[in-house]
Amino acid sequence: MSLGTLASVDQLRAGLDAGWCVVDVRHQLLDTGYGERAYAESHIPGAVFLHCDRDLSATLNGRNGRHPLPEPALLAARLGAIGIAPATQVVVYDDAQGMIAGRLWWLLRWLGHDAVAVLDGGWQAWLAAGGPVDAVVPTPTPATFVAEQRDLTVDAGFVQEMLGASSLCLVDGRAADRFRGENETIDPVGGHIPGAINRFFRDNLAADGRFKPAAELAAEWRRLLAGRSPAQVVHYCGSGVSACHNLLAMEIAGLPGSRLYGGSWSEWCADPQRPVAR
Repeated sequence: MSLGTLASVDQLRAGLDAGWCVVDVRHQLLDTGYGERAYAESHIPGAVFLHCDRDLSATLNGRNGRHPLPEPALLAARLGAIGIAPATQVVVYDDAQGMIAGRLWWLLRWLGHDAVAVLDGGWQAWLAAGGPVDAVVPTPTPATFVAEQRDLTVDAGFVQEMLGASSLCLVDGRAADRFRGENETIDPVGGHIPGAINRFFRDNLAADGRFKPAAELAAEWRRLLAGRSPAQVVHYCGSGVSACHNLLAMEIAGLPGSRLYGGSWSEWCADPQRPVAR
């Protein structure tokens, strides 16, 4: 069975014995030990755990944001250690409406691995459907992950140089109040990058926590982009995590080709010389 961008609960249940690599990335930004505790208590059988801070991000230096993109070689080694080979189908899940799962989905695509799907509806959908769980920590068979890094990112210098250019469409994936500079409780400065438009990542989801149908997403994103092409779009959020949810939604919608500003707002606002809009 081959998967697309999303995996349903039924597809994952049928594929548990198919040699897929199932990855649990449950995480909470304000309780960074939560995911490991939740995984130890119960997880999808055979799933391995990766930590958003340690495995899916680089070391912080105070200027590179809260979740800087990992060093590709280190990430490739970690992915190989959990058994991901070039032909391995990966299914990734969280319990945060795909926010963390989208990050690993994007990272794998960034390193050239297209056989990756996000569990639609996540851990909650799995439990609601009566999917099996256990607390057994598997011992993966290491593989050689072959990284072929793609040009899917921009840096702060690019964003600053292109501010105001019609060829750049910045999309901020945070909630509307944080975009406006209100109720900022995570980063030291409130506001957004000048010229950005707002698309809260949760707007990609239906009421049941699953992604909206592709046609509905396509219509919404085309309205937001107002004639601009996906190639003009650069996504960001607070730290480069939930922005990947918007990249995933555009892929589902048949609008591939946008890029990620990985440092995002937490990197941008760390330099007081960079402009801020509220």
